Amino acid sequence: MNFSPRRAAVVLAAALSCALGQATTAHAIIGGAPAHPASYPWLGAIGSPAFATRPGGQFCAGSLIAPDRVLTAAHCALTAKGLPFTTVTFGRGDVAAGGGITVPVTDIRLHPKFSIALYGLDLAYRYDVAILVLKTPVNLPTVKFGVPHGHSATIVGWGATSEPDQSNTALRSATVPLLSDDRCITPYGDQYDPSTALCAGSPTADTGEYDSGGPLLVDGELVGITSWAKGDGEPGYPGVYQRIPPLNF
Repeated sequence: MNFSPRRAAVVLAAALSCALGQATTAHAIIGGAPAHPASYPWLGAIGSPAFATRPGGQFCAGSLIAPDRVLTAAHCALTAKGLPFTTVTFGRGDVAAGGGITVPVTDIRLHPKFSIALYGLDLAYRYDVAILVLKTPVNLPTVKFGVPHGHSATIVGWGATSEPDQSNTALRSATVPLLSDDRCITPYGDQYDPSTALCAGSPTADTGEYDSGGPLLVDGELVGITSWAKGDGEPGYPGVYQRIPPLNF
């Protein structure tokens, strides 16, 4: 089984979790095209100056669901717990550039059923959902929730454009196929739970490094959260996205 750079970040997270009592990771847009932040005003880049391997410290993404609440992946929230001065920045087209609205995070709430398991050398997540509470509300549109339907969805993020190339920092989007649960059950077995997860992606359109926590959109509405996979666009291994659970935690 190949060891992917995206999972390398996750394994580093596991190592940091031992040292810090927390964890860290990431997930990127493979394929697609440049996107304008004005098309996604509710999309936030989650980062910390202590995450020195990335411009702007960006390590994950999230979606504004209330003026002071950002929905992201729980494994991203573990990263935020382990780093000082975590912020969310809205309206930035390139995380290596300035601009946008940056707000500190003051509270981090993980889904109570969040769990981590091993899938070979990678980590697999269930209930990979968390809420970041912002220090001050922002006057921006919030994302709309929807239900998955049809055969395609949109992914958005600042991450790498291929597994070997981690240099991209510009916002990109891509259209990915929505796949049947069997397409993820076949490679991932019982690590994929159809009641809590969605299956999407292809070798030419996928999420990857530094996109974790970002949105899976159908008709512009949020239906899933970027979570985990084996590799970036690796044939036979689609991306796993978390369904949106009740957000009463």
